[in-house]
Amino acid sequence: MRIGFVATRIAGVDGVSLEILKIAAILRDLGHGSFYLAGELGAFAQPGMEVPAFHFKHPEAVALHDEAFSGPEESRDLYRRIARAAEPLKARLYEFVERYQLDAIITQNAQAIPMQIPLGVALRDFIDETHIPTLAHCHDFYWERDRFIVNRIPDILQTAFPSEGTSTQIMVINTAMQRELYARRKLKATVLPNIFDFETPAPTLDDYSRHVREDLNLAPEDRLILQPTRIIRRKNIERAVELVRLMQDRDALRRYVLVVTGYAGDETDTYYEWLLRQVQINGVEARFIGDRIVEQRAERDGQRLYTLWDVYPHADLISYLSSYEGFGNALLETLYFRKPLVVNAYIPYRSDIKPAGVQAVEIREEVTPDTARAALALLDDPAAVRRMVEHNYQVGLDHFSYHAVMPILQRLLGG
Repeated sequence: MRIGFVATRIAGVDGVSLEILKIAAILRDLGHGSFYLAGELGAFAQPGMEVPAFHFKHPEAVALHDEAFSGPEESRDLYRRIARAAEPLKARLYEFVERYQLDAIITQNAQAIPMQIPLGVALRDFIDETHIPTLAHCHDFYWERDRFIVNRIPDILQTAFPSEGTSTQIMVINTAMQRELYARRKLKATVLPNIFDFETPAPTLDDYSRHVREDLNLAPEDRLILQPTRIIRRKNIERAVELVRLMQDRDALRRYVLVVTGYAGDETDTYYEWLLRQVQINGVEARFIGDRIVEQRAERDGQRLYTLWDVYPHADLISYLSSYEGFGNALLETLYFRKPLVVNAYIPYRSDIKPAGVQAVEIREEVTPDTARAALALLDDPAAVRRMVEHNYQVGLDHFSYHAVMPILQRLLGG
């Protein structure tokens, strides 16, 4: 089959883009061809059509979004402007399917979370008109975010996020989403969890990545606590700051450093500046290196730039203390790189990940002295670390690998 991926952005290292890359790899193994349509296409998303108006940061999309979620009163004028904005996007969907002679499309979160409202409407109408076989892959729904609850467009949210139709099958990434979707909309969905290429061994240190600690001014014996996420409020990076502070207080003979690899965005607010103040107030040593993390290794102004994969092997412990996650790509990366982790027991962790067998130092919304004691006891026992990470790797292989989900995609694609 010839299958087209449609999203607002297919580029960078955000969770949705990474999942697209992985699913495309599975489709390739199954003998299918993949094509891409989005407001921004990365180098891996080829061949395809890059249409800036599809991007959630396109000025018209931002203006409509901001107005739609600025209050509770419905606005017929707003509905009309969204419909007008959707028309040219729908035309590009027709062009995409025609140009690449597509047999099916996979929409990636564009029908789940209303960051680009006209695109959701365009997809709804396009699928209704063409009945093209569609997999609507939903990573998070609008009702899971407080900022979308008060809105002026309830009819659009009800019919387009996600849309329903005879040619559409919905995929969600955890069982809690599956249950909630049925409870709210009486729509059935298939769970396709986030995945990772566990069958391929993780990269190890080489002559390039060996310089990471040196470039970050870290000694081999320093303990590197890695926060491998974007810098946004729901990641609760201040909890990692507190964890590092408590670990440092209990082990003054060793140096503990928090390394944050993500960038600040896409949820623009003052969180990054606030977080920097927390680091300073708590006297924690931290490195924010998002500007040095790239998709491909490179040098800039005489500085080495690294991929996230270059940094993982140097980590002693991963902090993953989010209050909300759709699933948890960084958690799967942690399993893949055989690293121990401290995790907040967010909903998909409790519903899908822990029941699969994953072991971790857990918190329930709060880092305490007991959390630091448990993390230190683990790190001070290399044999316990090895047992945990090998066990977790096997869990990943059994439940969250390409091989594990291939039958699900085969079934949904009709073969």
